[in-house]
Amino acid sequence: MSTVGLVLGAGGITGAAFHFGTIMALEMATGWDPNTADVVIGTSGGAFVSAMIRADAVHPDTFVGTGETEEEIHDWLSGYLYRRGAPRGGIRWLKKGLLPALRRPSLYVALGSPGIYRTDGIAAWVTDTAGAMAESWPERPTAIVAYDLEARSRTPFGTQAAPEVPLAEAVAASSAVPFVYEPVKINDRWYADGGLASGTSADLVLALPEPLDLVLIVAPLAANSPRSSGHFYEDVFDRVGRTALATEIAKIRAAWPATEILVLRPDEHVLDLARPNPMSVSAAIPTFLATLRSMKYELAHSSVWRILERHLEPAPFV
Repeated sequence: MSTVGLVLGAGGITGAAFHFGTIMALEMATGWDPNTADVVIGTSGGAFVSAMIRADAVHPDTFVGTGETEEEIHDWLSGYLYRRGAPRGGIRWLKKGLLPALRRPSLYVALGSPGIYRTDGIAAWVTDTAGAMAESWPERPTAIVAYDLEARSRTPFGTQAAPEVPLAEAVAASSAVPFVYEPVKINDRWYADGGLASGTSADLVLALPEPLDLVLIVAPLAANSPRSSGHFYEDVFDRVGRTALATEIAKIRAAWPATEILVLRPDEHVLDLARPNPMSVSAAIPTFLATLRSMKYELAHSSVWRILERHLEPAPFV
């Protein structure tokens, strides 16, 4: 069996739905267990799914709970994702984001911004699903990427470069989308969504002692082309995501020339459901179902299937 690195990028709740659909489609098509990946790297929505992979919890119940109707599923997801808090942190935002951005305009104007919601619901979702693992860390190499507001750099929890934290807390920090969620305080430092540094952080695989045979990247926020009905800012975020990912892939190829890299991205039909608001709970299940349909064709494409055959060793059709 080949050595495999699995990278799950940022993308909000619809990005997590895309991850669930893609991973389940891979399992159904090849029989590959994603928890056997030699390393899993997750950012924001991908951080939650990374935790679910390590907890062997990638199945529909994780995403819909016990709900049977659309309203029940919506309320169940919202109960975890949208726990209201009192917006606070104006001075933190002024120091970390607003004033620095006035001196040098950038997307980092969002750093440290107050949030309407708390991330403790996300941490509770991990705990309720992953059990005891949520308070420790997976045995297999796993990195959950957050953004350190003070250092203005990414922090890959689960590596020697980061403080030790429980898995649930790391996922909450990685998922703290600016203006939506309050940043997460860990050991007197504030952390926010890991997507502020990169939507994927795929180059973190290079910390492994030996090259991987395959790096499999699932990138909800790095679509190859804008959707026809999309808002202008959607393509801006996708272009930023594509640029960062291209730089990371170039680093991997320079260091590990023999490693194959496969990137799976949402097509326009998936994007039509997942956008324009990646944090839309009502769009999560439609996005998941559309992803299953789109991956049926994506994974069957000859160039993609040959890579899967070489590294995931799917059982032959009979």
